[in-house]
Amino acid sequence: MKKRSARHLIAAGGAFAFAAPLIDQFLHYLAAERRLAQNTLAAYHDDLAAFFAFAAKAKKISDITAVDADTVRAYLSHCHDLGVATRSNARRISALRAFFRFLLREGIISAEPTALIDLPKPGRPLPKVLTMAEVTKLLDASAGISPLALRNHAMLHLLYATGMRVSELVQLPLAAVHLAAGHLRIRGKGNKERLVPFGEVARDRLEIYLREGRPYLLKTKRNDFLFLSLRGTAMTRLRFWQIVQETVAACGIKKEIGPHVLRHSFATHLLEHGADLRAVQMMLGHADIATTQIYTHVDANRLKSLHRKYHPRG
Repeated sequence: MKKRSARHLIAAGGAFAFAAPLIDQFLHYLAAERRLAQNTLAAYHDDLAAFFAFAAKAKKISDITAVDADTVRAYLSHCHDLGVATRSNARRISALRAFFRFLLREGIISAEPTALIDLPKPGRPLPKVLTMAEVTKLLDASAGISPLALRNHAMLHLLYATGMRVSELVQLPLAAVHLAAGHLRIRGKGNKERLVPFGEVARDRLEIYLREGRPYLLKTKRNDFLFLSLRGTAMTRLRFWQIVQETVAACGIKKEIGPHVLRHSFATHLLEHGADLRAVQMMLGHADIATTQIYTHVDANRLKSLHRKYHPRG
């Protein structure tokens, strides 16, 4: 891993050094064989580190073969006492299950301690979305003539026009943009590539940014990413999220929104206007169409609201 290894974290605490080589081995497997993104690897890393810190301190475990189902149950109980959300606990169990299955395949352990533990089944919250009027306000509020304003305006337009993930947006290479054809070549989760179209409005904003904004930000440097910081380096997810928050505040939208609000809005608005569910799945880069179907629930809620408002027996 480029950002951090299990040994780095364990050096800070020292309590569960016995697990360090195995965690590193597992993370390298995920990176090499499954080609998971650095953010996903970091999440696996943190979940495993939290578990082994508990196992070493609370259960006095110093050998991987000593971890059993009771250890995992005790850890989940500990997480519950700390107020950890059900969804987060489900993610932690999934990380542990993947890790111990890997160790079982490698012959390092003889039994998988999470095999008899069920995943919590949290209710799936509907994604927060903006109305089309709110999207217009957001996009209009980002307009400006400075290089940074041209960049921000183009980023927000492209995000809503394509529904890509924020991580995909900030890591988008310049070569992935095909202005004449009106599509992007996006490399998403699992290193899978997909083509996503965008319309004339987003193309116009991109052309202006490429002509008048990006050269100023690039100066004399060389950078292959489409969207650049003031220093001529690639944008970060955190900085873009700050830009979204600043723009939301500037245009007076009162909703509490997350980083993927424009992605959610993109999918919901397409389905509301009759788009095919499988086409939306392909544009979003979802491996399973069940993930995309949550946006049909958002649309159903809107229909119920209209029914209650206008039907005489609503």
